[in-house]
Amino acid sequence: MHQFINGRRTRSATGRSRQVIDPSNGECIVEIDEAGPDEVDAAVRAARGAFGDWSRATPGERSAVLRRFTQQLSDRAEEFASLESRQAGKPIRLAREFDVPGTIDNVDFFAGAARNLDGKAAAEYSPNHTSMIRREAIGVIGSIAPWNYPLQMAAWKMLPAVAAGNAVVLKPAEITPLTSTLFAEVAHEAGLPAGVFNVIVGSGVVAGEALLHHPEVSMLSFTGSTSVGRRVLDAAAGTAKRVHLELGGKAPFVVFDDADLEAAIHGAVAASLINSGQDCTAATRAIVHRSLYEQFVAGVAELYERVRLGPTEDPATDMGPLVSMKHREAVAGFVQRARAYARVVTGGTMPVGALSAGAYFTPTLIADVEPGMEVFREEIFGPVLTVTPVDTDDEALRLANDTVYGLAASVWTTDVFRALRGSREIQSGCVWVNDHIPIISEMPHGGVKQSGFGKDMSTYSFEEYTAIKHVMLDITGERQKAWHRTVFTL
Repeated sequence: MHQFINGRRTRSATGRSRQVIDPSNGECIVEIDEAGPDEVDAAVRAARGAFGDWSRATPGERSAVLRRFTQQLSDRAEEFASLESRQAGKPIRLAREFDVPGTIDNVDFFAGAARNLDGKAAAEYSPNHTSMIRREAIGVIGSIAPWNYPLQMAAWKMLPAVAAGNAVVLKPAEITPLTSTLFAEVAHEAGLPAGVFNVIVGSGVVAGEALLHHPEVSMLSFTGSTSVGRRVLDAAAGTAKRVHLELGGKAPFVVFDDADLEAAIHGAVAASLINSGQDCTAATRAIVHRSLYEQFVAGVAELYERVRLGPTEDPATDMGPLVSMKHREAVAGFVQRARAYARVVTGGTMPVGALSAGAYFTPTLIADVEPGMEVFREEIFGPVLTVTPVDTDDEALRLANDTVYGLAASVWTTDVFRALRGSREIQSGCVWVNDHIPIISEMPHGGVKQSGFGKDMSTYSFEEYTAIKHVMLDITGERQKAWHRTVFTL
């Protein structure tokens, strides 16, 4: 039973099912039933029914539930790590040391943040009135999460919304739904009232569309591709729903001529291969000063060839498979086409032998890439890094911004002025300096341009999931106000 509606696991009545496949070996983990419009409607109605009481709960009461949730997740951390590793093809080391601890920390952060909804001080901004600001929950949030970080994205979608007093209906990616449903179940066991957090498991074209267009959903939150994000915007327009979007990325990795080369090489390998490159903030376009270019290419290639592909349950495995055979074919297609116009330095192959049953793809470095080339412009979403030489800082920053995306970027330099210039001029929701990828619960995550709008994590995310209400109270007691004369006189 893989729907979680109104505080319990339920079966779908559609009669449709799908297998959840372990991409490391092609084996079926479990067969799940798929939700249809009826299940979506039941989840939304449950959320709407729970919203009133939950939105009126005190911040302290909401915080207490999330604190208990933090503890229960910690107690079951290994269970979550194992399930996340199997369904998403993550090396167990990544799941244990990144996905699960990061999720627990997010819950812990929002347990505190629930008590910190702030606004302007109540005061007399007009001589005759006291004004105050109320932050109020919006209602039912329809959330759609991607397959690359199933557990973390469930948390990023649910936590700020619930901490602010909303109720949530989450549709995880149908190929990686298992930790999302378990996440909801454990939240309920920790004391989250029935109906506050519901999970529906189904396809985007059926369950997803039903959620997008449901009249009782007040806001849509979507993480995924830019093309689907446009469809979310179209669906929201019909009933003027609020929208939060975190979309694609094509992150530049800018290496100036004074950079610590060894640090940049190690940073590029880690930042381009995390989660097998299936990360919208992953380093994808290395833009390197010509004086360091060949050394950078050689250094990254050497480390790429030492990266260990292996079984996901092996703690020694560095990189796991892509999420599916279909996705691997798409990534391989980009690389194969690139061989006609650029230099594939290393990688671009599929392992043979014991790993051949999985969706593995070797770390791939493509050099001599020019700005007009497909691999420079399109989001590949795999373990592929392109390298482009530049001669000046101006050229490097111009190419960093030469993309429709603006989610993340990094600059590598030992010069504070270059670091500040890069962080100011690169059009991106996040710019790292001499690092690339780290995220923390206290700081926001979100993009600009076609990478979307709105923030996940941090107290800034409350701006997405609360409505601001101005309350103005007369403090004079006068029946006839002075301003009335602008409308009529006695």
